[in-house]
Amino acid sequence: MTKSAKIVFIGAGSAAFGLSLFQDLFTTRKLAGCTLTLVDTNADALDRMADLAGVLNQRGEAGIVIEKTTDRRAALPGADFVLNAIAIDRNRLWKLDFEVPKKYGIRQTLGENGGPGGLFFTLRTLPLIFDFARDVEELCPDALFINLSNPESRVVMALGKYARVKALGLCHGIFLARWFIAQILGMTEPEIDVWGAGLNHFQWLMHIREKATGRDLYPLLREREATHDPSFTPLARRLFHAFGLWPTCSDDHTGEYLPYGWEGGEHGFDFDGDERGRVILKDLMDGVIDGTKPIPEDWTKPSWGERVVAVAEGILYNEKRFIESGIVYNRGVIPNLPPDLAVEVPLLADAAGIHPVSLGPLPDPIAKLLTMQAGVQQLAVEAAVRSSKELALEALLIDPVVTSTDAALKILDELWEVNKPYIRPCI
Repeated sequence: MTKSAKIVFIGAGSAAFGLSLFQDLFTTRKLAGCTLTLVDTNADALDRMADLAGVLNQRGEAGIVIEKTTDRRAALPGADFVLNAIAIDRNRLWKLDFEVPKKYGIRQTLGENGGPGGLFFTLRTLPLIFDFARDVEELCPDALFINLSNPESRVVMALGKYARVKALGLCHGIFLARWFIAQILGMTEPEIDVWGAGLNHFQWLMHIREKATGRDLYPLLREREATHDPSFTPLARRLFHAFGLWPTCSDDHTGEYLPYGWEGGEHGFDFDGDERGRVILKDLMDGVIDGTKPIPEDWTKPSWGERVVAVAEGILYNEKRFIESGIVYNRGVIPNLPPDLAVEVPLLADAAGIHPVSLGPLPDPIAKLLTMQAGVQQLAVEAAVRSSKELALEALLIDPVVTSTDAALKILDELWEVNKPYIRPCI
């Protein structure tokens, strides 16, 4: 039995998210007959991704109908799933988010989800996200809005509080944490089950178990971590020693939320390497499209860690699919974190929708650590939806990464001007 559904992918010109989605879509036959509508304002990038989708769709005999358009509103009527992977002038603005605070003495690890960079990602991104949400409310009110863009926690929190869309965030961070643990344990990733709860990029693994037997692997992790290379993911290990659970997902992401996060490295994102990689990937895609280069083998296999297609199949076929990790509006799922917060927990997806799995309260010290960040995220969202420079300053001043009032004022003035074209009220 096949089901017909419409998947609208906004920001389809994003090669990273687009390719992962294509790997999953075109290696399953369960979505045969479904329509994939690709949307992007960059016509050249859109054409490339649509052409690549056509090649991979044919190669996998997936039977998916592929459409493309630069008109978002034309794409949305009848949509069952709306995916978002947009970023506004991504590398240029993100680089400023990192370099301007650094100039004033603030030590960030990435400048994307926490610290001053996280604030300005929020300020410029949420107005566009709310444009999408209002269109979904009007044109396809029953659709599930799946966010893939950072800052995940703040996007899902804002939609949960101020929009009438069904929203879910998806991130592969928990699988990155599993990779680190597998290296220490000397096991393969498929041998390990992990169960996490917390904030996006700041989850804590409540359980680490051997998949085949259910054996608790925390005792073995403590034993082998003690003699493992000390230069390997040092920040996560210091937190592990202090709090007793392993944090996700990597030192650079986790470090965004902590005043001492720079101890795990403060090199920032590799913008130059990213640009070089984009050129290489574009050349490879063009070769695959025109037939001068073979399709890489991994493009014909399911992706590593992305779960959009699993969610869609669970909902369409009522299969009660287990999704290892997703970002949802809390509402008591983690009882000792604020209800009006976005949290990341395991999920079930079936025809009735998305069902967060509660792992109970977090250990009290961890909950207190996350509650500090919860206030930062809540205030940043309020600053963004109200286009308030005053609230933005307060959000900076309660952020543990910000260690100077003078720096906060200078960062705010400089980055507010840079982002001014994108900052506007959302409610």
